[in-house]
Amino acid sequence: MITTGNDEFSRTLAERIGQFIVDADARSARSRQRAIGPSEVGEPCERQLAYKILDWPETNTNRDPIAAIIGTGFHMWMAEKFEARQTDLGDGRPRYRIEERVTVRDSPIEAARLTGSSDLYDRLARLNWDWKLVGVSSLDKYRRQGPGPKYRIQAHLYGLGQENAGQPPQRVVVAFIARHHELKVHVWSEPYDRQIAVDALARLDRIRDHAMRLELDLHPERWTQISTDGAASCRFCPWLTPGSTDLSAGCPGTNTEAKSSQLEALIA
Repeated sequence: MITTGNDEFSRTLAERIGQFIVDADARSARSRQRAIGPSEVGEPCERQLAYKILDWPETNTNRDPIAAIIGTGFHMWMAEKFEARQTDLGDGRPRYRIEERVTVRDSPIEAARLTGSSDLYDRLARLNWDWKLVGVSSLDKYRRQGPGPKYRIQAHLYGLGQENAGQPPQRVVVAFIARHHELKVHVWSEPYDRQIAVDALARLDRIRDHAMRLELDLHPERWTQISTDGAASCRFCPWLTPGSTDLSAGCPGTNTEAKSSQLEALIA
């Protein structure tokens, strides 16, 4: 959090409103969510997923919340606008399912259950939409390289959730909207493939089973046996701890962003 003001009184106000934003976000339902959601299943880093699965204490607690707050506000705005244009399909069903909970996988075992809130399902077009509010450089990256495994898997998991609700989509769609002074939109879509979701759930189960067998609470040295291969971004990981040599107390990170964070920590 960076706060400034034109005089001491204004700087104090800036600090107070900034802290209010941070504290309010920490109390939000999104920040307090403990169970894994569809947006996390496709995370390439197995160690990050293992930390999440085991509800391991977070160490990178000073993450800036403003991007997530803006994203939440945008989702609320889109929901309101689609509610305003809601129509009936003629059979008593509304065209749009807006911010509705879907069950991706039901299970008597709570840890294996997976649910989430789908941004928008269009029954007429049979499209499942997901809104992503991103920076301009990120939008350009997704335009050039595609959505990456995390967002792609999330899209198909929500597709599976819609299928479980009796309405399988023809395509899954991710709409990237840039946080910018002019409207920039990039849309990625592909035919819904149930197997992509099934494979992602199987991978999640494998990681969970491996982490449980290691008994990491009793043998923290075994954290090294959980892979970080393919980690795409360490910077915003809740368990990033620059310079850490004890993985039970946080992960030092593996990529360029993590090394940059380590350097910043040393300079600070």
